Amino acid sequence: MEPALDPVALNRLRWRCRRGLLENDLLIERYFNRHGACITLRQAEGLSALMELPDNDLLDLLLARREPADALDRPAVHEVLALMRPRSAA
Repeated sequence: MEPALDPVALNRLRWRCRRGLLENDLLIERYFNRHGACITLRQAEGLSALMELPDNDLLDLLLARREPADALDRPAVHEVLALMRPRSAA
């Protein structure tokens, strides 16, 4: 099993994940509340890739309105999305 991020890296990642769209912030905050203590380097990489997206594109992925494509279509991103998506959207 891959080790979890150290507390400093976790705080940096959490800060990086702040968004302008409330819906995204709520889903991201729920993810950190549930999984923050055990986020792996792989998951951090997937989450960082998602944070490069504009807010509306990120929301579409989080709500399963669309699936990752092109450079985002990789295991780390899919793993994070599976943990972030609301149960009813999955």
